Amino acid sequence: MEQVRLTTRDYSLFYGEFRALNRISLSIPANRITAFIGPSGCGKSTLLRSFNRMNELIPGVRTEGTVLLDEGDIFREDVVNLRKRVGMVFQRPNPFPKTIYDNVTYGPRVHGMKNRSKLAAIAEESLTRAALWDEVKDQLHKSAMALSGGQQQRLCIARAIAVSPEVILMDEPASALDPVATIKIEELMNSLKEKYTIVIVTHNMQQAARVSDFTAFLLTDENRAGNMVEFGPTNRIFTSPSDRRTEDYITGRFG
Repeated sequence: MEQVRLTTRDYSLFYGEFRALNRISLSIPANRITAFIGPSGCGKSTLLRSFNRMNELIPGVRTEGTVLLDEGDIFREDVVNLRKRVGMVFQRPNPFPKTIYDNVTYGPRVHGMKNRSKLAAIAEESLTRAALWDEVKDQLHKSAMALSGGQQQRLCIARAIAVSPEVILMDEPASALDPVATIKIEELMNSLKEKYTIVIVTHNMQQAARVSDFTAFLLTDENRAGNMVEFGPTNRIFTSPSDRRTEDYITGRFG
């Protein structure tokens, strides 16, 4: 029996009067990689950003239904604490215009950590977990902006895990990277799931099949609202989906 880390029950999200997500119910297991797939505009990123309440930054957003982290209602949790527990890595690398060291230790310092030796240890551990330490250990006080795109994305992952989250959300984390950097990010995801629950949005079917343990397929209805068509183990979704629309999308008949 899989331990569940994130749960949605009849969860809908509205931008003003427009329903972007329609009654989504799913249970995301802990220490696994779950991929959201579907055509552009089906609500994948909106659903992903629901788990750390990033959508609330958009005026006019409201929600219905339930979203739980473990057994706690995320809408009753302090949002700063929630985003400490649920980290986010965006589509394009977005390091701060600071040193590599300052990027990684930014979160712990915001949360009150001042001990230099502990900060140094966090920086080394986070960069090591992000498979970047050996490449930058002699450049910690150089600008993060000088790193390659793939290195910058791994730095952003290191920055996310420096505050010891339980969940890491990744919104198309390799779409702006070359194939070599993409492989490194995929290998990194596989190693990170031992400690973290990872949820990714990807347009790349091969990537979803390679890296994820579970897959959710989303599709818009006639009102352009995002609906979850089906959710399950990735092997089953890709080899014997229960819904014809899933099969059509995975085989390239539409989308």
